[in-house]
This record gives sequence, C-alpha cells and structure tokens, in this order.
Amino acid sequence: MKFGAHVSIAGSIEKAPQRAHEIGCECFQFFSKSPHGGKSLEITEKIAYNFRKQCEKYNLKNYYIHTPYYINLASANNRIYYGSVSAIKEELIKADLIGARAVVTHLGSAKDLGAKEAEKKLIKGLVKIFSDNTSSSSDFKERKFNAKLLLEITAGAGKIMGDNFEEIAHFIKEAEKVIKKSELGVCFDTAHAFASGYDLRNKKTVKKTFDEFDRIIGIERLGLIHLNDSIAEFNSHKDRHDNIGCGKIGIEGIEAILEDKRLKNLDFILETPNGKEVEDLEILKGMR
Repeated sequence: MKFGAHVSIAGSIEKAPQRAHEIGCECFQFFSKSPHGGKSLEITEKIAYNFRKQCEKYNLKNYYIHTPYYINLASANNRIYYGSVSAIKEELIKADLIGARAVVTHLGSAKDLGAKEAEKKLIKGLVKIFSDNTSSSSDFKERKFNAKLLLEITAGAGKIMGDNFEEIAHFIKEAEKVIKKSELGVCFDTAHAFASGYDLRNKKTVKKTFDEFDRIIGIERLGLIHLNDSIAEFNSHKDRHDNIGCGKIGIEGIEAILEDKRLKNLDFILETPNGKEVEDLEILKGMR
C-alpha cells in the first residue's frame, strides 16, 4: 500500500518525480499534456531516460498518467470521438516509453446520442484504442501495450458514463470480445463512487461496496484508487473532492477503506484540493 498525489509537469515531465518526492509521495500521477487540450508534449528517448532516472533517484517505482478532460468516446462529433481514441492511444504509448504502470481515463457522456447508441460507440472506441493502425476494421489486429488502461468510475453528473459497476463491467466485457489481450482495468475514485451511490462511510458499508465490486467487475480488475473525501452528499451525483477527513465520507470511512485487506497491494493517489497534499499524505501514513 503506497500513497501519492497528482503532481504538476510544468516545465517538463522530468520535474514531476522531484515534485512528488518533495511532498512525500510514494507513487504519483500526472497529466502528460494540458488536461484541457492543445498540442501534445513530445517525450523523446532522452526525456524518457531522464524521467526514469529521476524516479530511480527518489525510489518512485509506480506512477500513472491521467488522460485529458476532453475525452469523450461517445461523442456524436467525430473530431472529438476520433481525437479521444487517438489521445488515449497516445497516452498508452507514452506510458510504455516512460515505464508508467497505467493510464487512467474518463469515458465520456451520452448527451449526444442517448444511452444505447452512446454505449455502442464507446465500446467501439475502446476496441479502436487497442487496434493496430495498419489493420482494417474487418481484419482486426490487436496492439499490445505494457501499461494498463484503467476506466475511472464517475460521479454520474448529467449523462456522464461509467458511474456504476454494472456499466463498467459491461464495457469491459463487450470490448474484450474483440481485444483478447487487453489490459483493461478500473480506477476507483472514492469521491466519485460515494457521489454515485456507493456508501463508504464505515467498515460495514465499505465491505459491502467492495464485495459488490468484486462480484460485478472482479477485484482483480482494480488497478488504482483515487483517494478523495467528498464535499458532495451521498448519492448526489456531484463531483466535488474534499481533503481527507473533512468531507462526507469522513475519517471513519477512509480508515475502513485502508483496512480492507483486498486493497493492501494497491496504490492510492490523492486528488484533494487546497494544496494540502502534504497534510493529507501524513494523515494516511499515520493510519497505515
């Protein structure tokens, strides 16, 4: 069980490991480009080498890339749709270049197409991410990545997709009918899950939630936890993170999550607000 936070790459991704070390991270997450779009930052062999050496220097073995916010694998706008497919594939290529364990992504919204058509398009998008560019749609040839692709559970605001275990399990199952060798997994965000209706406020409800996750998705699919308290109320479908112990999940709930033995080998990444990562990390390490 390691704790870390999302860190900035301002100046270069080579600076991210030191920033992670300075706030007490044991693992970390970052955007490899602006989360709002724009030109992707090139990661040359030299940059990748320097990044890896910095990670070695600070004994940071596990790190993760988060895709940009604009991702929508269910968009009716093909520029956004194909751009999202390309962006996720690009992040997986970068992850392999620098040795990241996984790429975390949101999935998109059904607002353009409605639930059924959006679902079909999203699954096709997941398949395209793992397709070799040289293969035709009728002759699928899979591209293998070393890094996993983790689908992040959402708070379910509006028509955002992926806010419940059944939906995520369905996406994975259907996509893997084609991508046999895929490394699809799940990133469990505690604030999102809580806001989408999964209670995490005490030992009993935490056990129930992860029992359900195991039954529907499979605990072996769980690749990362975003550990955030929630400003938003339970089942409110609002995405508002809070600092550890300050929100509606509370200290008792956070402790119960850390005590669940099924999660003991996972990394926990903070995305808490107010620049209090140092304080939040100290709380978690104290609990451990």
